Amino acid sequence: MTNVNTERSPLLATLGVQIEPVILELALTHRSFAYENGGIATNERLEFLGDSILGQAVTVMLYRTYPDLDEGQLAKRRASLVSTAALAQIARGLGLGEYIRLGRGEILTGGRDKASILADTVEALIGATFLDAGGDVATAFVLRLIEPLVAEPGHFGVSMDPKTSLQELAASSGVGVPVYTLEGSGPDHSREFVATVVIGTIVTAQGVGPSKKFAEMAAAREAIDRLKAL
Repeated sequence: MTNVNTERSPLLATLGVQIEPVILELALTHRSFAYENGGIATNERLEFLGDSILGQAVTVMLYRTYPDLDEGQLAKRRASLVSTAALAQIARGLGLGEYIRLGRGEILTGGRDKASILADTVEALIGATFLDAGGDVATAFVLRLIEPLVAEPGHFGVSMDPKTSLQELAASSGVGVPVYTLEGSGPDHSREFVATVVIGTIVTAQGVGPSKKFAEMAAAREAIDRLKAL
């Protein structure tokens, strides 16, 4: 039985980052593999580092994107985004399981699809990205990873999908369909986007974010507030 996919290029292409081979191998090394191979280094220190970076990036994103949520609401959303279940979902989407270096026992018991192993490896990859490319790239990497979860209306409920909420409110108010435009600025590793949403001649609102989706979501929330105030 093959222990791991030894060709890393497809994984790096999927991740959208460049990580030095030695650091990447470490990030993919589970303790079960290390134990069976003479006690080599594991990805646990990188996991510890990545967990901190993940938490900070998600906290800042939520704070900026949802200015009307209180501390408790923000904490619940952060907990959901950084949870083992969420990170495992991300890992499965990346096909990460086949790249993890696992001990034979873990392989035989389905370790490649265990949520805890997948989630820990995602955090280790975030830590590896930070070491190899710095904080800005690591933060952008985190936001790309979690963006699909934030964009899913069912992941948190409609309150986390302000674009849908705005569309429904605009339709019920009979004021027209929201139309979005986007502008981006800054270097590739630290882009900032400004989204403008226009609803007929009634409402114009803007939002800023580290990605197109986050900027549009921020603009939609502002437009909801303005539309409700009319």
